Amino acid sequence: MIEKVLIIEDEKPNADRLKRLIGNIRPKASVLAVLESITDSIKWFEENDAPDLVMMDVRLSDGLSFDIFDAVKINCAIIFTTAYDEYAVRAFKFDSVDYLLKPVEEEELEAAFSKLERYTQVDLNKSIAGIANFLRPKDYRSRFLLPYRDGYKTVLVEEVVYFYSALKITRARLKNGMEEILPQSMEELELQLDPKLFFRANRQFILHIDSIQHVHNYFHGKLKIMIKKHPDVEVIVSRDKAHLIKAWLDS
Repeated sequence: MIEKVLIIEDEKPNADRLKRLIGNIRPKASVLAVLESITDSIKWFEENDAPDLVMMDVRLSDGLSFDIFDAVKINCAIIFTTAYDEYAVRAFKFDSVDYLLKPVEEEELEAAFSKLERYTQVDLNKSIAGIANFLRPKDYRSRFLLPYRDGYKTVLVEEVVYFYSALKITRARLKNGMEEILPQSMEELELQLDPKLFFRANRQFILHIDSIQHVHNYFHGKLKIMIKKHPDVEVIVSRDKAHLIKAWLDS
């Protein structure tokens, strides 16, 4: 029986909707907290007993929610919520950990609750590991095939200093000073790139570890990143994500 629920969601309308739906389908269940970031979630799990269920958005303000699993062990059922396409969702329907598209519908949530209440912790742990491996492939992107004149050309990932998004267009700034427009979104790149080499600093920038020249303290616990050979580029890292990028740089 699901009685204690934790919501990890950085968009208030979505969190409020989940709370309302949970109240409808499980009136006796209580929402213990609504957390908005990886940092807050790790702290919560370190200080509290595991709930019966976590409703977890895949993408949070300071990164992918799977970073939480790298820091703490979570022994409870999990329902992931996201705006991913239907194809990805179908792939997870065979697992005991469920995966729902936003906006979550009451009928779907009821079905997910009922399914999770039938599974054991062993089943849940296997499913969490499987989904994590799916979203974080072992073979990371090494090149891009891009249109060029009347054909195509190859751009190596190792030539990229940083990726950035402007006006909903993704661009790669290369070591030779050139830029290339990419068809991938920043979210897709975040999954495809080796996390040891690239870090999603904010919604606009993904940085190569060798591109960082200086890290400065900024206002209200934020950080300001200066890029080698690009003094006009300033990348601001939020307070919630500051400790993550420092740990990445120190790894």
